[in-house]
Amino acid sequence: MSSTSSYNAKSTVCFIDRQEAGERLAEAVWAEMHRRSLIGQVPPLVYALPRGGISVAAPVAQRLKCPLGVIVAKKITRPENVELAIGAVTATGDVVWSPYLEGQSRWTTADSSSLPPMYATALQAAKHRAQAQWATFATCCPPMNAAGTIALLIDDGIATGMTMAAAVRSLRAQHPTEIWICVPVAPPEVIPALQTWADQVIILALPPLFGSVSRFYRQFPQVEMEAAIEQLQMVNSVIG
Repeated sequence: MSSTSSYNAKSTVCFIDRQEAGERLAEAVWAEMHRRSLIGQVPPLVYALPRGGISVAAPVAQRLKCPLGVIVAKKITRPENVELAIGAVTATGDVVWSPYLEGQSRWTTADSSSLPPMYATALQAAKHRAQAQWATFATCCPPMNAAGTIALLIDDGIATGMTMAAAVRSLRAQHPTEIWICVPVAPPEVIPALQTWADQVIILALPPLFGSVSRFYRQFPQVEMEAAIEQLQMVNSVIG
């Protein structure tokens, strides 16, 4: 059974920008690790969901003095609504589907031929996007293996949780000691799902009226690939 730490429940702007959110998240993570006497006992690794998650994860990796990597996961969407996630897939092919999809319990993640054609096409499109993005990040990510570590998965916020679920599935295959989901903001209704996926959940804000992640940041610009890579390299060069 996982535990959840939340530190407030505002419904207005909570953070100045991703950097400030990451600094506050870093202190919350450090406090939880210290409370559980984990500092110096179990090595941590920090994984960001790019691109926005990198700016939030960077201060956490710096505070823990550990490497920063990425796990690329993309939403699977229907053509008529590209904002609504019906599932997610990682660059390595780890798939999760929304529990609200009819028939999804009978679909296998290893064989797309078991899927209805519309979903098989959507899955392949999302997987190709994830692989393309990972190909860009792969050359600037340090070699990381989560086995025996506390693996922290960080994003700038959670809406449906689909990409986070796929990232957790990918990490579980590496057999970490624990997986922590750590984000600045998420809607309260996703907490039960997060608790089933992770061993620890740290969320700074749980606004009852959610809408979108961007609502809770004063500044929430799109993170360009060049800037994301630069920050990733900077953090790892300092830690290394």
